[in-house]
Amino acid sequence: MIADPDASCASRDIFGLMSNNLRRSSTRHANREGHDFRSCRTDHFATFAARLKVVPSPILWHPAQIAVSVFVLTCLVLLPAAAGTKYQQPGPIHLDRNGQKWAERTLHKLSVEEKVGQLFMPWVRAEFLNVDDPEYLRLRDTMLKYHIGSLAMTVPFEPPFLYKSQPYEAAVLLNRLQQDSKLPLLIAADFERGVTMRINGATSFPHAMAFGAAGKLEYAEAFGRVTAQESRAIGVHWNFFPDADVNSNPANPIINTRSFGEDPQQVGDMVTAYIRGARENGMMTTAKHFPGHGDIATDSHLGVAQVTGNMERLQGTELAPFRKAIADGVDSIMVAHVTVPALDPDPGHVATTSPPIVTGLLKNQLGFKGIVITDALDMGALTRLYSHDLGREAVDAFKAGSDVLLIPADLDASFQAMVKAVHSGEISEARLDESVLKILEAKASLGLHKNRLVDLDRLSDIVGKPENIALGQRISDDSITLVRDNNTLLPLKKTGTVKSGLPYQRQEETSDRVVLVIFSEDVRTATGRTMERQIRSRIPDANVIYLDPRIAGAMSEGVLKAVDQAQSVVAAVFMVPTPGKIPKADTDNLKNSVALQDASGLLLQNILDHAPQKTVVVAAGNPYFAEDFPAIQNYICTFSNETVSEISAIKALFGEIAIRGHLPVTIPNIAVRGAGIERATQNASQGDQNASTK
Repeated sequence: MIADPDASCASRDIFGLMSNNLRRSSTRHANREGHDFRSCRTDHFATFAARLKVVPSPILWHPAQIAVSVFVLTCLVLLPAAAGTKYQQPGPIHLDRNGQKWAERTLHKLSVEEKVGQLFMPWVRAEFLNVDDPEYLRLRDTMLKYHIGSLAMTVPFEPPFLYKSQPYEAAVLLNRLQQDSKLPLLIAADFERGVTMRINGATSFPHAMAFGAAGKLEYAEAFGRVTAQESRAIGVHWNFFPDADVNSNPANPIINTRSFGEDPQQVGDMVTAYIRGARENGMMTTAKHFPGHGDIATDSHLGVAQVTGNMERLQGTELAPFRKAIADGVDSIMVAHVTVPALDPDPGHVATTSPPIVTGLLKNQLGFKGIVITDALDMGALTRLYSHDLGREAVDAFKAGSDVLLIPADLDASFQAMVKAVHSGEISEARLDESVLKILEAKASLGLHKNRLVDLDRLSDIVGKPENIALGQRISDDSITLVRDNNTLLPLKKTGTVKSGLPYQRQEETSDRVVLVIFSEDVRTATGRTMERQIRSRIPDANVIYLDPRIAGAMSEGVLKAVDQAQSVVAAVFMVPTPGKIPKADTDNLKNSVALQDASGLLLQNILDHAPQKTVVVAAGNPYFAEDFPAIQNYICTFSNETVSEISAIKALFGEIAIRGHLPVTIPNIAVRGAGIERATQNASQGDQNASTK
């Protein structure tokens, strides 16, 4: 029997298991503390069991031999079941006693350097990488060298292009990194609009402000549920959402539609609903950007923004949603790179590096016991303050009270500065242990100490379910808000379809009867393509014109000629918060803007001057820009530029869906929060006979 290779393999597995000394068969798994059973342990159980069915020997067995045999047979029954659970099994987030013991035991085994490494969360860009690709080797070596505890997943980005990955590519890469890491990795991502923000094929949801317009808490909870399920399926455990900012400043260039709205009560309710849905389905949540990033007019990716409200204002507005999030069990809170003089008058402190704000307010006064994470440490608001010593920003943020240090501008400098601060006594090892234990407990609460890999075979069952896709579209449909209507233009009329003809021989004619002008930041992107397809499916000869600030001036004459000849004009303005965007006309002044003030804005004003009654303006994103265009007579807001929002906009224009949305924010000189003209589903011939205004 021992000479038989199958029996030999199975014997080694069983008795190796008895001695609790299992070893990996490759150097890649040599240092990993895990519970996966290698193929040798699963492939030969049946063979080994068959070997046990031999003719009984007349020789009496020693009691010890009998005990071993019973144990072996028990293992044969139990181990196949255990082998079937080698993948993550997401469920409600919960830290049990075994997880607590694992976290404490693991903490005591770590060196200072290993503990410091657990605090850092650098980028990982999800794309296909060969195991020997220099990029993967660099990533793996960085992870091992600095004992990294967490990674922030994103995708390659070359402005203005975001190269989304596929679910399998992301999951394979994250699985491989988990295998190569000594300890389980916490994987986070910025899925503010669902997994589809970074991954193709996932469920598409609109921006948060669209949820505020729809006004249904069950939508926010379902948003958390679906995002959690799809996120965990690809190996991401932690979402940097929901946004708890109250967007009370219409000039805010970086929060804007990322916020649920301007009412602290509604924002708080939406935040807690999302948290419930997400945590019940195994995804950690993050309330951001503490202590509130809604009442600012500066992009903190570019410079230091200031929150100027007094304590009464902060308590009643900015802090209210965070209180609710804490009460509802939010897992982490992200601290913003903003100055708040009412909380910390030190001009050298942003909230991230402010002990009074992080420790004094968040931890002591508000009683938050979860993980405190910085906003990205490579953002301009912070790097400008620490340009002389980038490593120091990590030390100051940690001393202020943060636990996880996100995207350090210089990982090596930050790591070395932290290690030095611990060895010198500037940071006590007890304080270090406090944060590392939180991180390890979070990993255990997700079950990562048991199984850290995801099952690739399950991706097609979980990601992009048709019922979830339909849910995302329904939420978007219900968010559409009609702010102005002159009762002469909407709904638009369909003109039927045109036979397609043979492949490669189809000729399309366009006319100026209906003109769709798409204002985007860059015509090379996919912005507006879905809207074009949708309108052409209803009006095949519609004239669709794409514009951006670089070409708007040169195209103005032709556009205005088409507008003059048209029966109806749709001006769709795609404008959403873009981190770090600097208008080319303003390169000497690092200022982001969500206003339409360039050549595109001038052209829109000319369109409204030429044809105000027959023009409907669609705000596919920022609703506030209409403040600069009081001549708008027909105004629809989608609060988002996602594909579902493009589809909803066209459906609303043609009266195919009921319009039920209400503004979750005030648009100065245009409409107040809560405004919205409701419309029942209409046929084009019905006109406005079903209209009702609220």
